[in-house]
Amino acid sequence: MSARSTGPFGLGRVLSARHVRWFEVDWHILIIAGCLLLFGLLFLNAMDGSLSNQYEGDIDFSGHLKKVLLTSPLILVGMLVRPGWLRRNAHVLYFACLVLLALVPFIGDERNNARRWIQLPMFDLQPSELAKLGVILMLAKILHRSRLKDLEDWMKPAFVAFVPMGMVVLQPDLGTALTIVPITLGMLYLAGARGRALFMLVACGLFVGYLGVRAGMVKEYQLKRVDTWVDSYQPEDLIQERNRLGFHVYHARTAIGNGGWLGTGLGRGIANETGHLPERDSDSIFAVIAEESGFIGAGALLFLYTLLVILLMASAAGLRDRFSRLVVGGVALYFAAHVFINAAVNLGLLPMTGLTLPLFSTGGSSLLVTFLALGLALGLASHHTASLDQDSFRTY
Repeated sequence: MSARSTGPFGLGRVLSARHVRWFEVDWHILIIAGCLLLFGLLFLNAMDGSLSNQYEGDIDFSGHLKKVLLTSPLILVGMLVRPGWLRRNAHVLYFACLVLLALVPFIGDERNNARRWIQLPMFDLQPSELAKLGVILMLAKILHRSRLKDLEDWMKPAFVAFVPMGMVVLQPDLGTALTIVPITLGMLYLAGARGRALFMLVACGLFVGYLGVRAGMVKEYQLKRVDTWVDSYQPEDLIQERNRLGFHVYHARTAIGNGGWLGTGLGRGIANETGHLPERDSDSIFAVIAEESGFIGAGALLFLYTLLVILLMASAAGLRDRFSRLVVGGVALYFAAHVFINAAVNLGLLPMTGLTLPLFSTGGSSLLVTFLALGLALGLASHHTASLDQDSFRTY
C-alpha cells in the first residue's frame, strides 16, 4: 500500500521533494537565519560558563543544544509540505492548535501562577506558540479568496484571531496573546484591507480591551506592569522601585546602559556575572546582547533581523499564488512582531511581558515553531504550483 493511499494525511500527500525548485530556494534567507542561530548559541554558551551560573546552574546550554538538534529538521519538513495540501487542510491544523490550547487547563503544567505548558519527553510544549502559526495558516486560507469588501469578510478573520487570543489570555498569558494582533493586522493589510478600516478595527479592539479591564478580566499584576512601565520613564521612580515591581525593568535597562558602544565581552556583563536579570536566556536576552556586544552589536543584530523580514516579504511579493504569498508574509510578520516586542520591552518602550527572541532564546516550543515557520516560508516559495492569482499584495 502506497503512502498516498492512506488518506489525506498520508506521507506522500503531505510531503513532496519533487515539487521543490531547489535551485530557486531563497538560501540567503536560510543563511541569515543560520547566522542568527549561531550567534545565539555563542551567547547562551557564554551564559552557561558565567560566574553566576556556576553557582545557580539556571542556564543549561547542552539542553538548549539538544532542543536545537531535535527541532531544526522541521525546516526541511516545512520545505517539503505540498502547498495544495497545506491550503486544503489549514483549518485542520488550526483546530488542532485550538484543541491543544483547550487541553492546557486540564493537563498543563503550572508555573508562576500560570498554566501554559504540556510536558513532553524532550521538552515542554507551549501550545500558544503553535497557535500563532495556526492563525497564520487559517488567515491565509480565508483571505486568499476574500477581498474584504463586506462585513462577513471581516468577521471570519477576526474570529480566527480572537478565539486563540481569548484562550491564551485565560492561561493567563496576555503578552503572548497580544502578539497575534500585529500578525493579524499585518496579514489583513497584505490581503488588501484599507488603512481606515484597520484603524476602526484597532479602535474597536481598544474599546473591547477597556471593557475587559473594567470587567476585571485583566489580572492585577498585569495592570501593575503597565503602571510600572509608565513610572519607569522617570529615572528616580525606576530606581525607587528597583527592588519591588520595577526589579526586572531596572536590571534590563541597567544591563543595556552598561554595554556602551562596544560591550563588555561575551559572558562578562553584570547580567551574567550577578545573575540578577530574570529570564536572561529567553525574554530578556536582548538586554544581555546589548550589554555584552554594545550598541554596535545590538544594532547589527537588529539589522540582521530586519534584513530577514525584508527578504521574506520580498520572497512573498514574488509569488503568484495568493495563499502561499500570505503565509510567507505572515511568517515575516511573526519574526517582525517577536523581534520588535522583545527589543522594545527590554529597552523600556513597552510594558514588561514574556516573549522570546526567535533563533536566540531558549525554549523548545519557540524553536519548533520558528524552524517550522521558516521551512514553510522557504518551501512555499519554491514549489511548482499552478495558479491564476496575479494580484499584488494589496488590491485596489
